Amino acid sequence: MRWKNVDVPKFERSEISINYEVSGSGPRVLFFNGSGATLKSTALLIGALAKTCTVLAHDQRGLGETSIPEGPYTMAQYAQDGAALLDHVGWETCAVVGISFGGMVAQEFAVSYPQRVEKLVLLCTSAGGDAGSSYPLHELGALPADERAARITTLTDTRFTPEWLATHPDDAAMVAMRNEQAAVPKAKDTIKGEILQLGARIGHDVSDRLHQVTAPVFVTAGRFDGIAPVSNSEEIVKRISDATLSIYEGGHIFTAQDRRAIADIRTFLTTGQRP
Repeated sequence: MRWKNVDVPKFERSEISINYEVSGSGPRVLFFNGSGATLKSTALLIGALAKTCTVLAHDQRGLGETSIPEGPYTMAQYAQDGAALLDHVGWETCAVVGISFGGMVAQEFAVSYPQRVEKLVLLCTSAGGDAGSSYPLHELGALPADERAARITTLTDTRFTPEWLATHPDDAAMVAMRNEQAAVPKAKDTIKGEILQLGARIGHDVSDRLHQVTAPVFVTAGRFDGIAPVSNSEEIVKRISDATLSIYEGGHIFTAQDRRAIADIRTFLTTGQRP
């Protein structure tokens, strides 16, 4: 899915070719995606933000149409890619939005380049260290396929037990669709890039640096998230001088489950108001 006024070029920097796009109009937003996610897989979410903002999004290193430099990767490198992309498009400052793994990168970006961040939105993420870490997704690869799928289902939303899904057909349909997508065989390069990303995720810890964030921050979480529990978002808010938390009725994919979430995020990005 594409929308009007979209540009899909590539940016060459050092050892990497970064696939990116600029879409929409309004306040400028740098968007960081989640684990294994690409411009293509999150087109609906990016498009929702682009209805009121100018969104700069990219396939992070190792993923999508971006090249796969040799690893290992670090969280600092993901943040540096974002800063270099801002330089490339000529944005000195902007709002920053990060979801899940992208929220980790957004935090790394905000503590490394605080002067470039006008506002910060964090979705279903964690700070690491003594502020709490997200579920170790790299451990799921060792599980048999059926067990891995079942575990991912309940991590995504802790309500999603077989009993729950048997009586909630909409949730069951969503789980079935996600399982079908996950079952599609992946190319070796795709697997390589995802493994390198998960390796960087293991080392994520900004817990003792979050006080360096100077921008207003809107932290969002899903009440039933088994990957990034609400308590992790609460710890983030404690460590930032100007941060608030809103909890939504859903799990790790609460933006698709609670329609208030995207509306609240767009309001914050365009007006600065938080619920």
